[in-house]
Amino acid sequence: MIKKLLSNYLQHFRDFSLEVKILAIATFINRCGAMVVPFLSKYMLEELHFTYSQIGWVMVFFGVGSFIGTWISGKLSDKIGFYKVMIFSLFTTGILFILLQFLTTFYSFCFGVLLLTTVSDMYRPAMLVSLDTYATKENRTRALSLVRSAVNLGFMFGPVIGGIIITVLDYNFLFYIDGLTCMLSILIFYIYIKEKKLPYKLKVFKHLKDTNSVFDDKPFLIHLLVTLITGILFFQIFTTLSLYYKEVFNFSSFQGALFLALNGVLILLFELPIVKYVETNKINKLMVVSYGVLAMSVAYLFLLIEGNVFTLILMMLLMTVGMMFTFPFANSFVKKRSLKNHEGKFMAVFTMSYSIAQIISTKTGMEIIGNYGYKANWIFLSALGLIGFVIAYRLVYIVKKEKEILKGKIVQSLFADSK
Repeated sequence: MIKKLLSNYLQHFRDFSLEVKILAIATFINRCGAMVVPFLSKYMLEELHFTYSQIGWVMVFFGVGSFIGTWISGKLSDKIGFYKVMIFSLFTTGILFILLQFLTTFYSFCFGVLLLTTVSDMYRPAMLVSLDTYATKENRTRALSLVRSAVNLGFMFGPVIGGIIITVLDYNFLFYIDGLTCMLSILIFYIYIKEKKLPYKLKVFKHLKDTNSVFDDKPFLIHLLVTLITGILFFQIFTTLSLYYKEVFNFSSFQGALFLALNGVLILLFELPIVKYVETNKINKLMVVSYGVLAMSVAYLFLLIEGNVFTLILMMLLMTVGMMFTFPFANSFVKKRSLKNHEGKFMAVFTMSYSIAQIISTKTGMEIIGNYGYKANWIFLSALGLIGFVIAYRLVYIVKKEKEILKGKIVQSLFADSK
């Protein structure tokens, strides 16, 4: 029975190209080493003795750097190709991670984080564009889920290892490990994956012309708003929630990391099967996204019940379900609406919405906690998520109507041609 279940699970991985598998392995190594990020707020509070407001501002620079990096990546990926952007980003990020530990003042740390995230987040849009080359059209969404699973598997091991290192040694070792794993991951990528171009032209979608701007696509803009809200809900897992574990439940770094590990395990086990099920049964992906946002919204309501570890587990379970329903299909929607020769711009703008979410999420969360407490923050996030669900649900019908209009135009043009 177990052997059959394992065989069925591994079946989800077998039809990917070697390049996609190597990309997933390199991403896993990189994310496994990225153990500084989940502890960054805690590091600033305990080691650098920053105030909540200062931590919030540092995370604002974290988001600003991410915004700049994704914008640059979108431009460069369309001009010089994703391959060179990925190589430069990860190698330079490795160096910057090692240097970050030597910046201990508030202003220098803000600058260091800004530079670090600008370079590191050049990787994401380029990597998303690379899947158009290395994955087939049929398994592109699942290839994205595979890479996301690699990310989450890395986050599963990384925080646990990071928590142990902090407890046994100190924070400085995290920066060295982070830097070296960035370099190792890109070395593996460079050795096993060679640069190549798309073997065919991407389809031109009829809702936009090639001369149109990304921002002329109204459903895409609505989707960006949903993505922004989703990002605000998501990023607080790594910032305010990690502080909540420490200050309200008095968890150690290792104990707090176990909740992130739970998130990673669940995504590794269930995301790919969920994506395959949705695609095989032709379930409306935007509808799945809307339910994912709702799940993330409800998850924060469990945190209103204080003093119960079981509610923390339920919160993370529901948050993980929301992430599995939301992230892979949100990316898929953007890819389908991307114009030929502008894939980098579409993916960059999409990724930049997460960068803006990162800026808003941490600063807003820290300010609410500092002035009104944790409960007020959880209520705010839950209400915001409910708004996101309503918008996402409405988008389903906007896109459906758009398709009906396009079909009508096609039929009209056929009759016009026959005259």
